[in-house]
Amino acid sequence: MPTIRRLPEHLVNRIAAGEVVERPASALKELVENAIDAGSTQVTVRLASGGLDMIEVTDDGCGMRPDEIALALERHATSKLPDEQIELVATLGFRGEALPSIGSVACLTIESRPHDAPEGWKSVVDHGEVTMDGPAALPPGTRIRVEALFAKVPARRKFLRSSRSEYAACLDVVRRLAMARPDIGFVMEHDGRRVLAVQPREELASRVARIVARELAEDGVLIGAERGPCRLTGVAGLPTYNRGVADHQYLFVNGRPVKDRLLTGAVRGAYSDMLARDRHAVLALFLEIPPEEVDVNVHPAKTEVRFRDPAFVRGFLVGALRHALEGAGQKSAQPPAGAAMEMWKVEPVRAPPVTPSLGTLFAREYGGPSARHEASRVAESGTVWRSYEADVMAQPSARAEPASEASEEALRYPLGVARGQVAGTYIVAEAEDGLVIVDQHAAHERLVLEKLKAAGAEEAMNRSQALLLPEVVDLEETACDALEDKLVDLARHGLVLERFGPAAMLVRAVPSVLSRSDVTALVRDVADDLARNGDALLLGEKLDLVLATMACHGSVRAGRALSVAEMNALLREMERTPRSGQCNHGRPTWVKLAHQDIEKLFGRK
Repeated sequence: MPTIRRLPEHLVNRIAAGEVVERPASALKELVENAIDAGSTQVTVRLASGGLDMIEVTDDGCGMRPDEIALALERHATSKLPDEQIELVATLGFRGEALPSIGSVACLTIESRPHDAPEGWKSVVDHGEVTMDGPAALPPGTRIRVEALFAKVPARRKFLRSSRSEYAACLDVVRRLAMARPDIGFVMEHDGRRVLAVQPREELASRVARIVARELAEDGVLIGAERGPCRLTGVAGLPTYNRGVADHQYLFVNGRPVKDRLLTGAVRGAYSDMLARDRHAVLALFLEIPPEEVDVNVHPAKTEVRFRDPAFVRGFLVGALRHALEGAGQKSAQPPAGAAMEMWKVEPVRAPPVTPSLGTLFAREYGGPSARHEASRVAESGTVWRSYEADVMAQPSARAEPASEASEEALRYPLGVARGQVAGTYIVAEAEDGLVIVDQHAAHERLVLEKLKAAGAEEAMNRSQALLLPEVVDLEETACDALEDKLVDLARHGLVLERFGPAAMLVRAVPSVLSRSDVTALVRDVADDLARNGDALLLGEKLDLVLATMACHGSVRAGRALSVAEMNALLREMERTPRSGQCNHGRPTWVKLAHQDIEKLFGRK
C-alpha cells in the first residue's frame, strides 16, 4: 500500500493556483475585483501579449499597509469577511484569496499606499518566494503587476492559447466588470493601445450601450421590475436585434458577473416565441437578490451560482422580460438592406388609442375569450381546437375597413394608409411622416399568435390526449423521483404520469398538440429539465413553440393578393397589438422611410 505523505508547500500552492488561475483572464478577474472591493473610483488595466507577458491593474482604492500586504500574500487571509458567515458575503471575492495563488505561478509585484500614509510599500513574490520588501513611491491606491505567468510551469504554459485569444478573454472580463459598476471609471490598454475607456458615474443604460453595442440605445428596452425582495434592472435588445451566438448576453447577480444555466434558460424562454431557434438575444441583466437566497461559493472563480428557489427566479426573469418587451409596442430594429440605404433612421411608432370605429382583422376584438369560446370549452378537445382555428385564424375581411381611406386624418395613423401591394408580399402605405413597407406574412403571423394567446388557446393546448395504450418510459431512479414530485404541475400542462416501479414512469396522457411526438423523448427531456432547473420548464416552452408554429401556418401567406380594405385592416390591427414590430422568428414586420430620407435617395437634400 502506498505511503501517505504531506505535499510540500510550493506544490500545494500550485494546486491551489490551478483552481483560481486557469489563464491570464482568470488572474485579471481576481485583481480587478479586488480593486473594485477596495472602494476605487478609477481602475486602469495594462496588458502585454494578451496578459501572457504582463498584467498590471492600478486603482485609487483604500490601499494597504506593509503588514497588510504581507498578510494578503498568505493563503486564506481576507479583509472581506468580517465574521464567519461566508454565505452572506457582499463583496466580489476575498482580498488576498487569489494573490498567493497568482504569486506561486508568476512574478507578482504589489505596490500599495493608504490615503493617510506618507509613502507606499512594495513586495515582490517570484513563483512563491518573497524576493523584495521595501518602500515605494506611488499615489494613494494599489498597483499590482503580474509577469511571466506560468514561466516555471511549462505544462500549464503550453496549454494557453495565442496572445490574441487570451487578450479577447481578458477584454471580456473587464467589459463585464465595467458594466456591473457604472459608478467606476475603467481604462484598458493592450500593448500600448487604449481599447476601452469609460467615465465614472455613468448611467447604467448608457454604460451597457457603450460597452455591448451602440445599437442598444435605439434597439433596446429598459428593464425595471421588483417581486418581493428581488429586483431586476438592465437593458434587453428587441427581438429583431439579435445575434447568431449567445456571447452578447451579460448576466449579473448582486453585481457579480455569472454564467448560469438557469438564467440563460430564462432568457431563452422569455424570447421563445419571438426568435428563431438559432438566434440569440442581446442583453445585460442585473439581478439583486438577498444573499441568503443565493450561494456564490459553488465555484472557485465564483462564476456560477445556485439559487435557493430556482423556479421563482426563472419565473421572475421571464415575466419581467416579457412585460418590458410588450411595453415596446410596435418598436423594432430595422437595419437597412443595402449600402444605398445607409441614411435610413429607425423611427419607432406609437400606437394610437384604440377606437371602436376601427375594424379588426379577426372575427372579434383583441381581448379575452368570447361567449362562443366559453360555450365550446365543454366540447371535445378536437372540436375546441377547430373552434379556435375558425375564430382566431380568420383571414382579413374586406368588411374590416372602408375601400377608400385617403383623408388627412387617416394619414396620421402610425402605419399610415395602404396604397398598394408589391410582389404579392409587401404592403406599401403612406403615413404623414414617410413611407411604410410591411411584410404581410410576418405581420399577420405575429397577430395570429397574439390572438391565440388572448383567446386562451394555450389552455386548449394544455388539454390531455389520453394514450390508447399507456407507455412505459425507463429512467434513472433519481429522475423518476423528480418527476413524481411534479406530477400535479405536469398534469396542468396535459402530461399525465404515474410511477411504475423504482426506475420507470407510466405515461397515460400527453398534451393534445404533442400527441404525435415521441413520448419517450418528451418525458426524458422533461426529466432532464427538472434535474437542471428544478421545475417543469421545458414542456411549457415546447407548447409555446407549437403555438408559434400554428400561428405561422394560420397566417396570410406571401404571394396572396389583398384588397385595399384588407391591407388597411392589417395595418390597424398591427397598431393595437403588442410586439407587432417583429414576427415570431425575430424578423421585423415593417420598415419606414421618412420623407427626408427619400429626398436624400434622389439627391434633393
